[in-house]
Amino acid sequence: QVQLVESGGGLVQAGGSLRLSCAASGSIFSANAMDWHRQVPGKQRELVAQISSGGATIYADSVKGRFTISRDNAKNTLYLQMYSLKAEDTAVYYCRMVRSGLTYWGQGTQVTVSS
Repeated sequence: QVQLVESGGGLVQAGGSLRLSCAASGSIFSANAMDWHRQVPGKQRELVAQISSGGATIYADSVKGRFTISRDNAKNTLYLQMYSLKAEDTAVYYCRMVRSGLTYWGQGTQVTVSS
């Protein structure tokens, strides 16, 4: 059973920064791609960034140049460093792992950006 636990969300002013973390249980972390998604009430969950097991990354256009996804396989932890935050970045942020055809989500962490 995979467990994902996010942390690091909070309230920040526009232009500020936050770093989200996602701690994964189990020893399979390094072999899997991981991603961050976000969701605003009433809207579909959207992909923010993804990192492969080898470290290749992709980003949503809306966050390119402002967010950085990274992973520390020794700590089984995924990160999302967010800079130059905007009010439209306000959402619940979730980390996700897809392994052996199963999808695992964390419980989410709220990010609120005040303008």
